[in-house]
Amino acid sequence: MGKDSFYIFRSNNFVDLNLYQCGWEHCASGHSFGPTTRNHYLFHYVVNGKGTLWANGPKGDSNIFNIGAGEGFMIFPGQITTYFADKDNPWEYTWIEFDGLKVNESLKLTSFTQETPIYKTCDKEKAKLLMNEMHYISHNGDESAFNIMGHLYMWLSYLIESSRRAGKIHSERLSDFYIKEAINFIEQRFNTNISVEEIAENCGINRSYLSKIFKNSMGKSPMEFLMTYRMSKACELLKVTDLSIADIGKAVGYDNPLHFSRAFKNSTGYSPRQWRERK
Repeated sequence: MGKDSFYIFRSNNFVDLNLYQCGWEHCASGHSFGPTTRNHYLFHYVVNGKGTLWANGPKGDSNIFNIGAGEGFMIFPGQITTYFADKDNPWEYTWIEFDGLKVNESLKLTSFTQETPIYKTCDKEKAKLLMNEMHYISHNGDESAFNIMGHLYMWLSYLIESSRRAGKIHSERLSDFYIKEAINFIEQRFNTNISVEEIAENCGINRSYLSKIFKNSMGKSPMEFLMTYRMSKACELLKVTDLSIADIGKAVGYDNPLHFSRAFKNSTGYSPRQWRERK
């Protein structure tokens, strides 16, 4: 269906869900990748052929999975994996590397875990739509960032719908309400010196309970979420404005430029000036 392609998504303006790289490849016989780890989630969908995945579980145990056409696999951040194409019938696959503040929560609606990373579905129509979105994303890198992100959201929707966790209750829990209230408060006040206590007080709950439900749902503590949100906004301002680094630091909640620069480098690996020069 698709010719080989690959590109890195250059936009850093999306926080809840973002694309890092994607591609489509007809692999050679026995072609392998790994062992390695990823910083983000990586999903492969096998279009034709077959291959094998070796993946470490959370306890360090190694699991082996044989995967064929119409199936796929999810690699988690920090997970050690190796995968290779079959020698007689090497796979053709498409992949998407993605992440975002809402991804951990979204994937909890699916059956994916480090122990069960394989994508199998009885909903063949949704799987076809999922593959079509991956084909579009991997072959239209010249389209606008918003165009690609629209298709990425559609892809994630089809992924969730076609791999829902069995018996998942879809009614909203009270803890979900508190998490949304906390996120709304952070998004509105991220440029001020807010604390976890203030966030919890705004939600009407205590700090320890907020930290527990937030970590369970988002995969990050409230302060880690706040830091990631601030740095994403700083990246955007460095890219699209000519504001001084000190002014950008103040805009995202840092009165001390040195503290901002140190936090930015710890988060991105670049100083604010180096990031701006990457444009």
